[in-house]
Amino acid sequence: MPRAYHVYILASQRNGTLYIGVTANLAARIFAHRNGKGSEFTKRYRVARLVHIEPFTDVRDAIAREKALKKWNRGWKLRLIEESNPDWDDLFDTLNG
Repeated sequence: MPRAYHVYILASQRNGTLYIGVTANLAARIFAHRNGKGSEFTKRYRVARLVHIEPFTDVRDAIAREKALKKWNRGWKLRLIEESNPDWDDLFDTLNG
């Protein structure tokens, strides 16, 4: 089975502070963010709600997407989240380990 990589967006709350990252172990990475081990930024601004996920099979594609999303303006990022997750639900509970 090919390895899965994920680009993800965390939010502090609906329309709040956003954080974009990439990982090979999404559940563990989000767990780390929630426990103050993910990054200083997410710890400082309490950014822990998983609101957007994009899967990739090639790490290079995932990294390229992460870099592209980080360059997007805020409005585009908010629209991307709203399209796939209009209620800004926390998607962490939907992960399977």
